[in-house]
Amino acid sequence: MKITSIEALKQHRKKVQEAVNAYTCRILVCSGNGCMATGAQKIYDELSRLTADMMQVEVEMQKDLPHVGTLKTGCQGICEYGPLVRIEPYDYQYVKVQVEDCKEIIEETVKNGRPVTRLFHKDGEEVYEHPMDIPFLKKQTRIVLENCGNIDAESIDEYIAAGGFSALAKAIGEMTPEEVVDEVDKSGLRGRGGGGFPAGRKWKQVLRQEEKERYIVCNGDEGDPGAFMDGSVMEGDPYKLIEGMLIAGYAVSAENGYIYVRAEYPLSVKRLKHAMAQLEEYGLLGENILGSGFNFHLHLNRGAGAFVCGEGSALTASIEGKRGMPRVKPPRTVEKGLWEKPTVLNNVETYANVPKIILKGADWFRTIGTEGSPGTKTFSITGAIANTGLIEVPMGTTLREIIYDIGGGLKGDAKFKGVQIGGPSGGCLVDKHLDQPLDFDSVKKFNAIMGSGGLVVMDENTCMVEVARFFMGFTQRESCGKCGPCRIGTKRMLEILEKIVDGKGRMEDLDKLKETADFVRARSLCGLGKSAPLPVISTLDTFRDEYIEHIQEKKCRAHVCKALKNYVIDPDKCKGCTKCARNCPVNAISGNKKEAHVIDTAKCIKCGNCMNNCSFDAISIQ
Repeated sequence: MKITSIEALKQHRKKVQEAVNAYTCRILVCSGNGCMATGAQKIYDELSRLTADMMQVEVEMQKDLPHVGTLKTGCQGICEYGPLVRIEPYDYQYVKVQVEDCKEIIEETVKNGRPVTRLFHKDGEEVYEHPMDIPFLKKQTRIVLENCGNIDAESIDEYIAAGGFSALAKAIGEMTPEEVVDEVDKSGLRGRGGGGFPAGRKWKQVLRQEEKERYIVCNGDEGDPGAFMDGSVMEGDPYKLIEGMLIAGYAVSAENGYIYVRAEYPLSVKRLKHAMAQLEEYGLLGENILGSGFNFHLHLNRGAGAFVCGEGSALTASIEGKRGMPRVKPPRTVEKGLWEKPTVLNNVETYANVPKIILKGADWFRTIGTEGSPGTKTFSITGAIANTGLIEVPMGTTLREIIYDIGGGLKGDAKFKGVQIGGPSGGCLVDKHLDQPLDFDSVKKFNAIMGSGGLVVMDENTCMVEVARFFMGFTQRESCGKCGPCRIGTKRMLEILEKIVDGKGRMEDLDKLKETADFVRARSLCGLGKSAPLPVISTLDTFRDEYIEHIQEKKCRAHVCKALKNYVIDPDKCKGCTKCARNCPVNAISGNKKEAHVIDTAKCIKCGNCMNNCSFDAISIQ
């Protein structure tokens, strides 16, 4: 079918809303990557089979036929408790659902409206029946993620029923391209990919170019370890992303758009392809969209996993079939981007904000967040936190609110040590930053960047020198090698960090590390190279005592660095069972049977077999 006008879109919306409202019951199975990894597909298959059987029985018994739908949604956010199943109209949220629970869900809830209480989320004595009762969800403000978990991620009709493409219709039917650009500019929307450059200003720069062939490009190459925000939007609400790109295309008179997705996101690729096919079938992609004369064609490109292709000029080079490497600027992408043409390049979350801004206006958007960073920000929270998952909060929300009010604090009530923000090119925020607002400008003051929004929470059992080594190892491997400061500088910093964690560091290494980090930050060609040293700089500033301890005392207080582990046997606890000696691969443990044993530290290779095999907790690390 084709929707050939704004009026036809309104009529179709009314029709599909009636169809959605006709459901007696809707079973929403979270099918984001997190839940899929814990068995959501099996849950979906079993619930689909049971509802089909139930419908057949009802027909045979000639009763009124209930209208039951089993749907795949995007990420419902509470990844720690997947697989997740939500039941409408009762608004029951079930967590950690297993295949053997499905029959009870059908019998009790779908047929009789009764809750399966044991599947509700519990926190101590508190039992949470409904999703918005759960503190993790209750304390969020969802704009980008409002549909994720609430609609069928693979249905264009569900998106239209939820108000989808109303913003596109408003832009095309009621606004000039210049007015659309002005509204985005007035909203203060800043690019959510990390740099925080004002989106409206970028669109204006493209709009005023003399060259009339222009492109819209979406950066979905989310390569930060621990980050999955953009992937969740592409999986859970692909139509919203595409609607934002359509509006951008109309605003700057571009007729072609490209979505660049990591090949490691197969579910995102699958759902984007499905969405694009449905949009073309409905006439919402292609020629003469909504009868307006506006043409827009969308293309999907898959990256090969190079982290540097998250940088704008490297990304456009990759789309063109070249090796993904940054180039010298100017000219900027807005002047000569894809195929040397003016290009709007924003990330997934930025485009996903656009439809609501057009519908509700710039003034509404500015009521959320801070003066300098309006709106919300999505974050993935992982690491040593009690509740891992996907969240969306107003800009300016503090780390304390995210970690303790939403995330439930640290696992096992461990002591908070720090959070790596912005991925390998980000920095470390610590206890003194817990009450600082998180927005683009604030985090820069602490030698960190917002990045795309990955938050890796670390507790007292984390070695900050090893954290710096891990992230430097990542950025060094991912350096494209084009410029010397990044190619050589990151290698030299990694070598120094490896010396320190191996117990071979010297105090002068700290000065070399800082000097090299400052050089790489100042002289690298692209933004990724310039931000690569931030984990080193921030940990050196805040945890210098740990670096000194590694060098002078040959000690890692978190007992993480293998070379600095010193295994000892407590003679008061050792029973002389000889089990540790029998499991030592280098015969470093000696002692008579039924007498306390000792470890020869000169022979010990720090493998930990002795500790793992001791039945009396007699072996510890000092």
